[in-house]
Amino acid sequence: MKKSALRHAILQKLREELARQSKAAALARDEAISEESQPENKWDTHSQEAAYLAEGQAKLVGEIGQNIEHYETLVLPDFAADAPIALGAVVGLEGSDGTNWYFVGPRAGGVEIDVAGRRLLVVTPLSPLGRELLGKQLGEVVASPGRGSMARLRIVALE
Repeated sequence: MKKSALRHAILQKLREELARQSKAAALARDEAISEESQPENKWDTHSQEAAYLAEGQAKLVGEIGQNIEHYETLVLPDFAADAPIALGAVVGLEGSDGTNWYFVGPRAGGVEIDVAGRRLLVVTPLSPLGRELLGKQLGEVVASPGRGSMARLRIVALE
């Protein structure tokens, strides 16, 4: 798999999300400063709630922007079959439902992308599965939490 295509797919998803969230942040800001949002009495909290929403939306836009910066500069190494899993690895995990593909990224965990006919899920070192994968090698078994139990998954591919 070409990791340049992987980076492009992640950046495309993040930029789409940035555009959506930027619009939402602008709407929330407009609502917060609107005359219609001004309190009618001391118990009216609409304007305060709108301001909190606008602040949260602005923070989210900032985080997505940081995610984009991280992926634009991320070094994407190729991994030898005997290398330990680290940031930038594409990992195939085989379980009872077949092989699922993961990308160990620095941020934006949970983003799903399709690259070269594979569906990949971004996991970060802060996630339970990401922590479990770091340092492991091809052929080892990792535990992944799921629906009330721990699934045992074998590492069958490392790129």
